[in-house]
Formats: sequence, C-alpha cells, structure tokens
Amino acid sequence: MAALPDNDDADDSGPGFSSIQVPDLVAMVEAQLQDAILEGRIALGERIVEADLARRMGISRAPVREAARRLESSGLLVARPRHGFAVRDFTLQQVDDLYQVRIELELMGARLACRHASDADCAALLARVDEMVAQAGSLSRARRVAVDLAFHQQLCALSGNAYLLRLFQNLRHEVQLFLALSADSYGDPAALAETHRPIALALQRRDEAALLQALRHHLDDAVQHVRLLFAQRPSA
Repeated sequence: MAALPDNDDADDSGPGFSSIQVPDLVAMVEAQLQDAILEGRIALGERIVEADLARRMGISRAPVREAARRLESSGLLVARPRHGFAVRDFTLQQVDDLYQVRIELELMGARLACRHASDADCAALLARVDEMVAQAGSLSRARRVAVDLAFHQQLCALSGNAYLLRLFQNLRHEVQLFLALSADSYGDPAALAETHRPIALALQRRDEAALLQALRHHLDDAVQHVRLLFAQRPSA
C-alpha cells in the first residue's frame, strides 16, 4: 500500500489559499466614537445610545458595546447602571487635580531627558515640531490634538524612565479630551504648534533651566485655556 502523503505535502497539493485579514470592527467603531467625542460631536455627559449607533453604522450592537468598554477603560466614557455608557464629565477641581499631576510629571521627565537624551533624540523632537507646524492647517482637530500629545509623550520617553512614561500614558486620554475641547480657543493651529519649539530648542542646548521654564509656561497656558472652558460650564 502506498504511503499517504504527510500533512505538508497534502497542503501543498491543494488549492492555494492565503490568510484573510479581517478588519478589527471593534477598533473601527472605537476610533469613530473617540473622534466624535474629541471633536465635540458627542458632548460631555451625553449618553451613548448603542442601538442608534449600531443602526447608523449598519452593524450589530455587540461591537458598539465592546468599543464603549474600551473607551471606558481609557477614561473617555463612564458606565451608568441600567443606562449604558456616557461621555465622561469633569468638574473644575478634577481639571486642576489632573493638570497638577501632569505638570509635575512632565517637568520631571524634562529634567531626566536633558541628562539622558542623545543628540539624535533631541534632533528628532525638534523635527517633530517642524512637522506639527507644517501639518497644522490640514489636520482635523482630533488629529492635531493627537499629534500635540505625541510630542509630550516623546519628551517623557526621552527621560529613560519607563514608569514615568507609563504614568503619562495613563493620563493621556483625559488630557486629550481637555485639549480637544479647548483647541479652538487658541486661534491659529500653526501658532499653537510653534509653542512647542522653545521646549525642543532648550532640550537640544541641554539648557535645563530654559527647558523647564519653557515647558512650564506651555503647560500653564494650556491649563488656563481648559480652566476657562470648564469654569464657564454650568456643571463646573
């Protein structure tokens, strides 16, 4: 009796099939929901109606629910018993508390980056500013905010401290929401992007005092824009 071919030979002799890459539907829903929140199309405190979103997207409710759970984990949504999910709302005190932590965290990161970042690292951070300025006018508000935060995350990464970077990443989505809501109060997007340049230049010179001064000025200005926005809201 002839020997049966092994599995490899059997696979080779059959029709040629390649793996099919199925899009991550939940990730796609998550991205659309996040953009809608960051662009202000879904307001703070507004309920996420899963059935309505599923109908408008032409999908079942399951991926909408899972996307909402992911956004809850990242701090953009909150779960309400028997009422599903809603966009997270904030008080003025919560804004102040978060920025107090953010400012001290980034200042520590900047001090460490000034000592540990390589010349190539510093040049890359400055190049990022050039890209931010060049792209500012063509990006959506949500995308501009994401690029802005990427600069700050890169600065924290240059600290060489993995724990510090992780703490920054834990704050990222809440900060991203605050920045998105207050972005229009700055006026020219390119001018806002330029406010990152003194930070990158001071780091390139290894001028720690100038770096901390530029970064604190930048973050103090940011928190004032956010505070003004929340102070004017009835729920603040």
